[in-house]
Amino acid sequence: MSPSATAARSNPVTAAYTALSLEVRTMGLLNRTRLFYVGLFGALLVALGGAITGFVLLQDSWFQLLIAAALGIVFTQFAFLGHEASHRQIMKSGPANDHIGRILATFFVGISYSWWMNKHTRHHANPNKVGKDPDIEPDTFTFYEESAATRRGLMAWFTRRQGWFFFPLLLLEGINLHVASARGLFARGKVKGRALELTLLGVRFAAYLAVIFWALPLGMAFAFLGVQLAVFGVYMGASFAPNHIGMPIVPRDAKLDFLNKQVRTSRNVSGGWWMTVLLGGLNYQIEHHLFPSMPRPHLHRTRKLVIAHCEANDVPYVENSLPRAWGIVVAYLNRVGLAARHSFHCPVAGQLGR
Repeated sequence: MSPSATAARSNPVTAAYTALSLEVRTMGLLNRTRLFYVGLFGALLVALGGAITGFVLLQDSWFQLLIAAALGIVFTQFAFLGHEASHRQIMKSGPANDHIGRILATFFVGISYSWWMNKHTRHHANPNKVGKDPDIEPDTFTFYEESAATRRGLMAWFTRRQGWFFFPLLLLEGINLHVASARGLFARGKVKGRALELTLLGVRFAAYLAVIFWALPLGMAFAFLGVQLAVFGVYMGASFAPNHIGMPIVPRDAKLDFLNKQVRTSRNVSGGWWMTVLLGGLNYQIEHHLFPSMPRPHLHRTRKLVIAHCEANDVPYVENSLPRAWGIVVAYLNRVGLAARHSFHCPVAGQLGR
């Protein structure tokens, strides 16, 4: 097909996104909702204060593990808020959002904001695209058959069963996130805010660990830390996993318009307002990818507009319940893993190419 014919075919969809974007702006759905975020931050501070109060009152009781679990949940909610700051959803000013995000992610959660920004920005630019999206780069798990086919030995055995291991190994994801982000700060080259973030991380972890190991017996302190990190890792991983895992993988040489690139590779999670609270707005993943700077309270209204535009332009819009989405993640990873013992064949490549 000639370039002009390709452009002609893409024009209707491109025009559809332009019209959708104009409608969203006209309805004020990109306007900031500062009171919402002030209230949310205040509620999280109250929850954190409650956990600290419980920690002080319980002293060296094994009920402290409930406090540890609560902290894992609270830290994840702070991470959701930091994610929104990184997308300029809270304030109009980019630097103001960066300041807020750096404090939330680095000091409250213990994860480098610069590391997250670098990784997540590349993901949004090319979701699920081989060689472009860092979230699908081969690591412990592999997300596409071309990568799985290269696995040998023990890793091949693991990869063929990787779906069953996915959620159990999220118990270690909290440690992995902390280590990976710290490693990113020590990487060669220029890292924006490196000194500040290292200081914030140092103060955060020094104070946190000092209090835990000073107030609790040694064994209980390690158990407390283990439970907190495990809950944080499972909550983070289980919240982000449904977003894209199991959705089409975009081949290296494929070119898609913005609407198709973002919608076809993303999945929403049904459940209404309570799911929005639970997942920090990540349940509206399609709308978030189409309008990354949109504040959380406006995503549900935008959903209806996006569905209408997708139906009009024959773009598949995928939405599943959370249990169904988790089941798809496990089944997809196992299906991809079978390529560890077979030659590579990508059924999605032809589909997306067309």
